This record gives sequence, C-alpha cells and structure tokens, in this order.
Amino acid sequence: MQSPAPGALSQQPVSRRQIWIAICASVFGWSLDLFDFFMILYLVPTIGPLFFPSSRPTLSLAAVYGAFAVSLLMRPAGAALFGTYADRRGRKRAMTVAVISVGLVTALMGALPTVAQAGLLASALFVLLRLIQGIFVGGVQASAGTIGLETVTARWRGLLSGTMVVATAGMAGLVISAVFYVTSSLYPGPEFAVWGWRVMFFCGLLSSLLGIFIFRTLEESPLWARLQTHKQPLDQAPLQVLFSARYRRTLLANLAVAFGGAAQYYLTSGYLPTFLAVINHVPKATIASILTLTNILLIGAGAIAGHLSELTGRKRFFLGCGLLNVIVLPMLYRALAHADTHQMGTIVLLTIALGTLANVATAPILIFLNERFPTEIRATGTAVCWTVGFALGGMTPTFATALAGNLTRLPHLLLLFLGFALAVFLVGAAIVPETRGQLQ
Repeated sequence: MQSPAPGALSQQPVSRRQIWIAICASVFGWSLDLFDFFMILYLVPTIGPLFFPSSRPTLSLAAVYGAFAVSLLMRPAGAALFGTYADRRGRKRAMTVAVISVGLVTALMGALPTVAQAGLLASALFVLLRLIQGIFVGGVQASAGTIGLETVTARWRGLLSGTMVVATAGMAGLVISAVFYVTSSLYPGPEFAVWGWRVMFFCGLLSSLLGIFIFRTLEESPLWARLQTHKQPLDQAPLQVLFSARYRRTLLANLAVAFGGAAQYYLTSGYLPTFLAVINHVPKATIASILTLTNILLIGAGAIAGHLSELTGRKRFFLGCGLLNVIVLPMLYRALAHADTHQMGTIVLLTIALGTLANVATAPILIFLNERFPTEIRATGTAVCWTVGFALGGMTPTFATALAGNLTRLPHLLLLFLGFALAVFLVGAAIVPETRGQLQ
C-alpha cells in the first residue's frame, strides 16, 4: 500500500483474511443499494396502481419513479452525515448502523396499507419510508464505498471497484430476479398485487441479519487506522473542507462523470424491466428470465471492466466507453423499441447488449472518486459525489416518463435524455486528470 507521504507512515501488513472480509463487507453493503433499486424497478407496474393510481398509465409509472427519485435525493444527506462520521470515527461503525437500518426500512414498506385501504395516507407513508431509506443508503455508500478499496492492495482496486459497481448490480439483479420469479409463481396473476410485492419487501430483514453476521469480524480500514496515529486534526469538518474553494473544480468534474455514468445506467439497464413490460409487452416471468441471464453476464463483465481501468488508466477507460456508447446505445434502443414478442431472440440480445454497455462504463467510477480525495475526507467526498451524481442521474427516467405523455413517445424521450447524459459524461472524462495509483 502507498503512504500518504513518503516515510510519513510505517507500512503495516494487512492479512489476507482482513482483505477478504473487507471485500465481502463492501460488496455486500454496496449491493443493498442495488437490491433496493431492482426491487422498485420490478415492482413499478404493480405498486404504481396500489399507491399512485391514475387513469393515465404513464403518470402512475412516473409517480413510482418519483418516489424512487426522492429517495435518491436524500442519499446526499445520508452521505454527508455518515461520511463525516466515517471520516471521524471509522468506516466500520458507520457501515454497521447504515446497513442494518436499510434492511429494516425495506421490510417496513411491505407492511404498508395501500390507497384502497388508507387513501392518500398510504402514498404519504410510502414516500416517507423512501426518504428515510435514502438517508441510510447514502450512509452505506459512504462507508462501503471506501473501506474495501482502502484495504485491498493497489493492483486489485480497479477490479474491486468494477465488482462493487457493476458485478454487484448483476448479483443483486440475479437475487431479485430469483425472488421475483419465486414470488410471482407463488402469487400468480392478481394475487401478486395482494401479497407478492409485500413478500419481496420483507426480504429486507434477511439483509439486516446477514450484515450483523459479516460485520462481527470486519476490521477497520488500514489507511484510516494508520491516519489516526499520525494525523493533524482538521481545522474544519470534512464536509466544510469538501465544499471549500480548494475542491470546487474537483467536485464539478467528479459530478459530471458520476451523473453521466448514472444516467446511462438508469436510462438503459435500469429502465429495462419497465421498458420490456410496457413497450415490448413481455410477460413478467419472461422478463425475469431475460434479466437473470443479463445479470449473470454482468458479474464477470463488471470485474473485467474495472480491472481494465487498472491497465489503461481511469481517464482513457471513461473516454473509450463514452465514445462507444454514443454510437451504439441509441442504435440498440431504437431496435428494441421496434421489436415485439415474436422476436424474442432479438429482444434478449438487445437487452443483454444495452445492460452490459451501460453498466461497464460505470465500473471504475467508485475507485476514481476515492482516488480524488485524501483519507481524512475520503468517505465524505466519495459518497457526496457519488450520491449527488447518481441522484441527478436517477431522476432522468422520471422526467422522461412524465414528459412522454403516452407510451408511444417514451422511447424517443429516453433517447433524448440518454444523448444528454453521454455528452456530460464525455465532457467530465475529458477534463479530469488521471488518478490511477493515487489512493493514499
């Protein structure tokens, strides 16, 4: 591992066991955000009429995505709160509280009454729990997004970043696809709208229990632990340092990369469950099968893409993926919009291609953000940039859906927003410096 300054800190050996536990904890914690994300995506067509009924299908869908968006907007608050705590008191403590809380709030959503049972109170409670969950998910990202990358050896940081950002999307998507398949089989047809969606939310309790088990043996980040014995106290809180003039340009450039990557993901891979259902009219069970295959492939693709950034450098990787996606993603989306259920093979291939290309572009973003900040403000800086960028990117499907007005115009609006996102991503990639090897 590299030291913050040559000779300033003595190198302390990190055991292989400590490294593997930190990797498992980070991957598990990071997957909770994606588990929650996929949960909402799979349930949009079901919970839309239950909590936000409307005579216009696009408005009902947009309302659910809006509830998801407000959760994203609360994540920066959680990132600031838990990031400051992680920088001052340790990554492990922040992670333990945040992970357990996310699971509990997810389970509570499954116990909510619907509009038919409680009127507008049901909608209000759903949005309230989404807000609370957003705070805790921001806390998970502040701790899980740092502790593993600060523990693993330098040559594997790109691979771990790709595993956390992309492969965990595949793993979480695989788990939620399996849960969705089982629950939709146990509660077929109208029964799913009564009990199936509740059972899926109740699975959040399992994540809390698993988190308690993992964190019992987790050790603190070696970079943060070493800093505690050699550091000079900050004159300001980490959040104040982050928003000082010193980091203003860093923040703006980071946000361009994070927003561009996030919007690519949410407008393509993240929107596919809804797109396949409302545009291609693919049955629920078939959607689950297609996305399960896609997510299996993403597990390997994410790790490979992250490690590739270790070989090429973060900047070159971002530019290459951005230019490729500018050309290919619009072509794939147009083709998918014109495919029907008689062309299932084509739909499967287009879904896999869209999901893979949009995901791999984001693989090195997490390690890139970690490399942009010193240890004393790293959890805060990384989490704030990530959560703000992904909150803004995550709102793009909501606006695209709402502005579409009807399902016929939906693919066109998605493409317009996607073009804007890719432009921002390329600008950000062009102005940031190379950061590979600068995590100290």
